[in-house]
Amino acid sequence: MPAFCDGLSRRDAIRVGTASLFGASLTLPHLLRASDKAKPKKDVSLIFVFLHGGQSHLDTFDLKPDAPAEFRGDFNPAKTKIPGLLICDLLPKVNAQVDKFSLVRSFRHHNSDHGPADHYILTGYFPTAGFNPSLSPNNQRPCVGSVVSKKLGPKGSVPAYVALPKLHPSGGPAYLGSSHAAFVIDADPSAPNFSVPDLVPPPAIASDRLDDRKKLLEQVDRFHKSAEQKANAQAGAIGAFRDKAFDLMTSQQAKTAFNIHAEADKLRDEYGRHSLGQSCLMARRLVEAGVRCVTIDHSNWDTHDGNFAVLKDSLLPMYDTAISTLFRDLSDRGMLDSTLVVVTGEFGRTPRINKNAGRDHWGPAFTVLLGGGGIKPGVVVGKTDARAEKPASDPYGPEDLFATMYALMGIDPKDEVHTPDGRPAALVNNGKLISELV
Repeated sequence: MPAFCDGLSRRDAIRVGTASLFGASLTLPHLLRASDKAKPKKDVSLIFVFLHGGQSHLDTFDLKPDAPAEFRGDFNPAKTKIPGLLICDLLPKVNAQVDKFSLVRSFRHHNSDHGPADHYILTGYFPTAGFNPSLSPNNQRPCVGSVVSKKLGPKGSVPAYVALPKLHPSGGPAYLGSSHAAFVIDADPSAPNFSVPDLVPPPAIASDRLDDRKKLLEQVDRFHKSAEQKANAQAGAIGAFRDKAFDLMTSQQAKTAFNIHAEADKLRDEYGRHSLGQSCLMARRLVEAGVRCVTIDHSNWDTHDGNFAVLKDSLLPMYDTAISTLFRDLSDRGMLDSTLVVVTGEFGRTPRINKNAGRDHWGPAFTVLLGGGGIKPGVVVGKTDARAEKPASDPYGPEDLFATMYALMGIDPKDEVHTPDGRPAALVNNGKLISELV
């Protein structure tokens, strides 16, 4: 996997899976422990597509054809069915679905470094002193998926929060605890031999051996209970969720959700036989099976060098098939009203083109795409100035995005959770609803 400009490999350092059941870690059973079972006001799921590295707003949804050459870039705008809305002509399939989503063109924040900006856009909180972006996880605040898991809980035998194809370093639960961590696929759904081994015992383990291991774990539980009477309640709870982990391994619901090979070749081709396309298809399958939140970490949008060549030859063709088909597929299945889709990078790219025909990091202005889940379609919120350097109207930021996402999912943005030491922690840092969208 290519490194970002800061030299860090963005690979996930945490594996969550069945192997934990038979070792010292009990990550999966803890993951399955849902401490908050309150029902949402609206049963809306979330697919959060994170374009890791930062998508260029000027070369996708906020082109400036009248700007000087050193700003406007190589691409041409194309008309859409939305009056006055122009997007890049290299996104024809997205253009065909433009009436199913909306754009916030006046999005901005104050940071242009990957690590802090990543944390900001995935949690709604800018990190404070002591933040170490090289750690994985590095959450000071819980990410969106963990909050959704905490507030809404799981449906059926599938996890509430799934991360694919890997876990972003800022995708952790922080003080919400391991029971609200992501179930991490940690595999590329576009691989021909893709599978989710964490859900299924290895083929060499026969069903009777699996039963034996379960009995052994039950014996260990009994030993712990007799040896440590003070931990009876906790040991019983862990045992219950260990049982649920075993149920997950043999759940037909889970097997069906994660079996992307069951999809028709034609549809898989339409999404695109690449990581972003197959991750979007997998996300749709997971939401259909009851997963509350799916995050997709897709890279590398960090186009410091050869921005236009990389976008034209690689990134935009993938984006075009994946995002367009996701919206069409959700709509055709009657799932768009109940599935909120958010597509964003951690920031945009510099309006001025650099000496390497690239664009650098730019937090002061970028575009966020939202659709489904109660979002008004075909709306363009705000605008940037003549060179897309800063919002010219209606500025919004991560706090407002999180207030809007949570409200649409039936989670009160003004709600609080508590840290392990009992301190209240607000879900949203004084964000306001993006009223033009709802």
